Amino acid sequence: MITVHHLDNSRSQRILWLLEELELPYEIRFYKRDPKTMLAPKSLRRIHPLGKAPIITDTEGDVTLAESGAIIEYLVERYGNGRLQPERSTPEHVQFLYWLHYAEGSAMPPLLLKLVFGLLPTRVPFIIRPVASLIASGVQSRIINPQLKLHMDFWEQALSQREWFTGQDFTAADIQMSFPLEAAASRAGALQGRPHVGAFLRRIHARPAYQRALIKGGAYTFASAGDAPA
Repeated sequence: MITVHHLDNSRSQRILWLLEELELPYEIRFYKRDPKTMLAPKSLRRIHPLGKAPIITDTEGDVTLAESGAIIEYLVERYGNGRLQPERSTPEHVQFLYWLHYAEGSAMPPLLLKLVFGLLPTRVPFIIRPVASLIASGVQSRIINPQLKLHMDFWEQALSQREWFTGQDFTAADIQMSFPLEAAASRAGALQGRPHVGAFLRRIHARPAYQRALIKGGAYTFASAGDAPA
């Protein structure tokens, strides 16, 4: 049996969605963020030393696995029976591998930096908040926002050429890419002048498996990101 250790409002929502697409039985163990730090609870470290979600355990292979990309690759390889990934040794499979790893390796870092620097002025003593605000604003405008624009334009260009990231067929790489696009739509203006990004988000949100995962996983802030045409 597969168990998903699911942190509220997190990347682990993608794993629930993937399992729904594959129509696999699974259990969910729910974890809540610390209301002050917004970090995962220390109890997750009992499952994996880093204590980061998502984590899955699979009794079929005595597996405990973290990292979204690794989990998605494992589930598709072990249980997919050819579903949700292109045939090997094809150009589409090369693209599949690229987007599967690009999502966390390249797309997420500037989004995380934007979140951190956006919160910075509120997390320092009141007396130095004006200085912290200036620093945070400068870093965002000079470094983070240009990088985000580069990535968001890259997504728009890719999706203007094909319906899904790897081609004409929906794959697990689209599931992996959902979180960066949803986060960017909510926090970084990804929909402004990027109609294909918005169309992608509306397509994934309309999928029955996505909706089933929302019902099972609970509140998810980004579930409506991009649903209204830009």
